[in-house]
Formats: sequence, C-alpha cells, structure tokens
Amino acid sequence: MALKSTNKIETNLYEIEFDVDKATFDAAVEKVYRKEVKKISIPGFRKGKAPRSIIEKMYGKGVFYEDAINEIIPNAYEEAMKDTELKVVSRPEFDVVTIDDNGVVLKAKFYVKPDVTLKAYKGIEVTKELKAVTEDDINEVINSDLSRQSKTVDVEGRAVENGDIAVIDYEGFADGVAFEGGKAEKHNLTIGSGNFIPGFEEQIIGHNAGEEFDINVKFPEEYHSADLAGKDAIFKIVLHSIKKTELPALDDEFAKDMGFDNLDAYKNDVKAKIESKNEKAADNSVEEQIINALIENLEAEIPNAMFESETENFVRDYDSRLRMQGLDLNTFLKYTGQTLDGIREQFKPMAERQVKTRLALEKIVELEGIAATDEEAEAEYENLAKAYGMTADDVKSYVEIDAIKTDLCVKKAVDFVKENASITTK
Repeated sequence: MALKSTNKIETNLYEIEFDVDKATFDAAVEKVYRKEVKKISIPGFRKGKAPRSIIEKMYGKGVFYEDAINEIIPNAYEEAMKDTELKVVSRPEFDVVTIDDNGVVLKAKFYVKPDVTLKAYKGIEVTKELKAVTEDDINEVINSDLSRQSKTVDVEGRAVENGDIAVIDYEGFADGVAFEGGKAEKHNLTIGSGNFIPGFEEQIIGHNAGEEFDINVKFPEEYHSADLAGKDAIFKIVLHSIKKTELPALDDEFAKDMGFDNLDAYKNDVKAKIESKNEKAADNSVEEQIINALIENLEAEIPNAMFESETENFVRDYDSRLRMQGLDLNTFLKYTGQTLDGIREQFKPMAERQVKTRLALEKIVELEGIAATDEEAEAEYENLAKAYGMTADDVKSYVEIDAIKTDLCVKKAVDFVKENASITTK
C-alpha cells in the first residue's frame, strides 16, 4: 500500500492516488468470500459450501470486489495519507482507478484545512462593562430566597384579594354550551398571575369562601382555540377556600436557616455572589468581543465542508441533550413539526462562527509557538474524567493526547489575545 500521487484540483480541494498490492487485495477478497458464502446457495452444493471459483464463474469474477475494496480502503487510505502533510477537513470520496494483476489503484478526493491570515490579533480594543451591584439586585435575590422558604396558610374572615390563592371549581359555557377544557375542580389559582384569560381573575376578587357565583369574560380574538376565539363566555364558580403565601421574616433567624451567622453575613454573601456573577458576565462579553474581532480580521477561503461538518456536530450534540431528557431528535421533530434541514439551518450560523473562531485561534497558536505539556494534558484528562464520571484511562481510550493538547493550546490562545488586548473598563 503506497501513495502514487497528490494533485491539487482547486483551492483546498485535493486528490490522491494510491495502490494496494495484489496479495493484500486477494486476502480481502478471500475474507469477504468466507463471510458471504454462508448466505449463498448454488445448485449442487450445500448452502454455504460452494467454492469461490464456482461462485465467481456464476456471478462474475468481481462479485466480491466491492466489499473487498470497502474492507481495505480505511487502512490503505490511512497509510497513504502518512506520506502527505495534508490536514483533511472533509469525508473523502473514493473511486477505483484500476483492478488488475498488480492489485488495485484507488483515488480519494477531499478538502483540506485552508491557509489562514490574521490581519491583527494583538492590541484588540474592547470594553469591559462591569455592572454595579444595586440594592434592587440584592433584594431580588433575597426575595427569591424568601419565596423558597415560604409557606401557604389559610385565610379566614375576609374576601379574596389580589395575590391570594383561590381554591375554585369552575365550568365555562359559550352560547349556553359547556366547552372542552373549560372545567376543573379545586383548582389553585393565584390571583394576579395572569394564567387565565383577561377579566377572569379580577372578578374573583371580593368574594368569600363558600360563595357560588358567575363571571363573564370574552375570549381574546387570537385565542388558540378557533371555536372560542372572540366569544363571550360565562364561568360558574364555586369558591372553596382562600389561601395566601406567607414569607418568613427577614432577620437573623432566616439568615441562620440559610447557613449564615447573622443577617449582615447573609446579605454580604448575596452581594459578593452578584459581584462575581457580574464579573463573569463582563469577562464573557470581553471574550465575545475579542472573538468577533478575530473573525473580522480572519482571511481564509474556508471549504463549505467544514461548515457542514460542524453543523452536524451541533445536531448530534442537540440529539444527545434531548436523549438526556428522555427524547430523541426524530421524536422531537415529529412533535414540533420541524424538519432536520430546518434544525440544520438554525445551527448553521453558530457552526460557521465556531469554525472561523477555531481557525483564527489555531493560527495564533502557530504564530506564537503556543504549546501544551504532557502534565497539562494529564490534568485535562482528569478534569474530563470527573466531568463525565469516568476514569482517566477510559477518557484516553476515546480522546487522543494530540487532540487534548490542541484544545489546550486553543484555550491558551484565547488567554494570550486577552492578555494582549486593550481593555477599557466601565
């Protein structure tokens, strides 16, 4: 198995020609014959016992050639590519040139990684907008914590007020006829939530537990059910009880329940976490601005095959995330009425951005001589093992160290550009 020639067809599109010796090809044909003969019936022979020569005489000498070629292509192609320095970025297309007494000659056509030029990557001007922590920010977190510690209590001695939880039976009628989906018993409705059609919740305010009454509403013109859209309706209501959400007092006891010594310590922690969140958001914005600048400064004729390949990666990742939720992509498409091509179109802009970003950063790695050590690679294997609940050795069986080092170098390139950027903080 050897490389015969390498030809550049057009920008980033190459074709190589390589051969496979007769002995290797004959061995592949014999292997395919032994596998397939079990399925072949020839008159005069028991099923699976017909000699290869008889089968070839009946069906043609090349009856096993296609499968044999598919058998040898992966190794032969890999061996041939070792004699080139081409970085393939697409799935190769194979063709048979000749099959004769000397063996097989094949050719493979594929796209390669493009040449890249970066007009500038040092001194990129970006703005880091750091949001100050306000009292409203702190109170929003505190109110959220209070809500999680709240409890629901019964209300007695007064009518329904906005914000209460009304426990009701209801049944709706349009044109005097009960409609589907318009009936429920002991439903907990938070007044003011806006969960029901306009006018429904407001008409429950002022009524007392034990009352039965009607409310009149009009369905919106754009209502999801065409049969009810724009129609007047009457709902018969039974108000069983009234409840409200009771928040705990914001004091030292609450702070202790949250794991702090006192209220001041709790508030300081809330502020610190918001500051950290704002700092991270500002850093992410800086990185995004830097990536935008790199993409803008990138000059390269990028094969469309790279965008297509990355789009498929996004689709596969999406399918994996759906499966973690108990779905799969085919089921999701069926339920939502979307198409696979439609999903691809959604991911295409992100895929193009990802490809361009990677090319720019890999160019910086090359220009700056950025490298990753074996120790850093081992540490990354450990990080991946923890993230996926595997052993480091298991991760190594899936991901080669060169790929790990390449990713580490790309991360270092991001840090390099940030360190050499002109960042103005607001």
